[in-house]
Amino acid sequence: MDPFADTLQRLREAFSSGRTRPAEFRATQLKGLGRFLQENKQLLQEALAQDLHKSTFESQVSEISISQSEINLALRNLRAWMKDEKVSKNLATQLDSAFIRKEPFGLVLIIAPWNYPVNLTLMPLVGALAAGNCVVLKPSEISKSTEKVLAEVLPRYLDQSCFAVVLGGPEETGQLLEHKFDHIFFTGSPQVGKIVMTAAAKHLTPVTLELGGKNPCYVDDNCDPQTVANRVALFRYLNTGQTCVAPDYILCSPETQARLLPALQSAITRFYGDDPRASPDLGRIINHKHFQRLRGLLSCGRVAIGGQSDDSDRYIAPTVLVDVQETEPVMQEEIFGPILPILNVRGLDEAIDFINRREKPLALYTFSNNSQVVKRVLAQTSSGGFCGNDGFMHMTLSSLPFGGVGASGMGNYHGKFSFDTFSHHRACLLRSPGLEKIYAIRYPPHSPRNLRVLLTAMETRSCSCTLL
Repeated sequence: MDPFADTLQRLREAFSSGRTRPAEFRATQLKGLGRFLQENKQLLQEALAQDLHKSTFESQVSEISISQSEINLALRNLRAWMKDEKVSKNLATQLDSAFIRKEPFGLVLIIAPWNYPVNLTLMPLVGALAAGNCVVLKPSEISKSTEKVLAEVLPRYLDQSCFAVVLGGPEETGQLLEHKFDHIFFTGSPQVGKIVMTAAAKHLTPVTLELGGKNPCYVDDNCDPQTVANRVALFRYLNTGQTCVAPDYILCSPETQARLLPALQSAITRFYGDDPRASPDLGRIINHKHFQRLRGLLSCGRVAIGGQSDDSDRYIAPTVLVDVQETEPVMQEEIFGPILPILNVRGLDEAIDFINRREKPLALYTFSNNSQVVKRVLAQTSSGGFCGNDGFMHMTLSSLPFGGVGASGMGNYHGKFSFDTFSHHRACLLRSPGLEKIYAIRYPPHSPRNLRVLLTAMETRSCSCTLL
């Protein structure tokens, strides 16, 4: 028996009724989402602490507040985003109305990950609701405590004729993907992303894939090592390194490595104390499977900082590896944990070549006091996002799209980009039923004179039309 058929049928009927299209309805849903965050803040913080040992500070900054800000932005701009967008016209269409209408896709599926189980669930949900869709939300079964809150509490704040949470693991998700959706938004690993895309292809369903990869961090010789260490350590060890945009490895010269190591040790000690395990600000690995995978990576290269682990607590200390070879396991997969390998390069050219030989990353970081170095890395590489002289601060701007390229994903979201991702941009032209004598120039039999007039009428500086 299909466990999802009735739910999906209910949501499709709701969408077909037009219920989700008015701005007032969309705003009501967004306000409900905001109330869910405000009224269940402590519940969510407790769930995040149980799942990932997240501190109250980290939960507030990286999960709850950022989601609330996205809701507030959508509410402030909803009508402007929904408004028909007028476009330029050529001479042949001067008497017509031409515009882009943003329409909801219909029934959309959001498959969320476990590492930021509030943020990466609600951020795309804001865009889907703002765009007027009915939504099936599949939270991660791995972050169990947060999944429970999302499944049991969130639906109370939204119209359940237009919204549903479905639960399950890989088998249930596979069953869910057999159904036709109008858009699928997936955040997770490239391996699972391929499965999602294959399933979507059977229905010609468009997808947004927010994947991951190994994010390079080039550190130039011309830098302040302590400043670099502070910023790299913050963003590498935030959420215990379980962040898709975290710096995954450092590229630098041996001389810079020698300056960077004591600076990284200093930063780690200042952030987490002499015994990081006792720090309230350092989380834990999500489960034992991932813990065992990460502990295996500690044998790569040589441990220069950290390296301690405790299976019973799923604890891995903030770690730095040196003497790492490109062929070792730690350089073959996204680390997704508090381990930072340093690889040596002879200079900027070799670093750029190293980056470009590998799959395009979700993010790329460059540290240098010389702005020309930063600009050169930006110009000669490709990545989903880029930040010079800091970690993933570009993620904090709703005015910038967040998404990958190549193996790190396709499509983007955040702010208006989320609304656009979940909207069909419909090309519209409205013409008067009259004026037939003017438009008759298009009809056969054709003549050289009519051709000249038509070609002139279709030309504009900002538009190249192919058909009338």
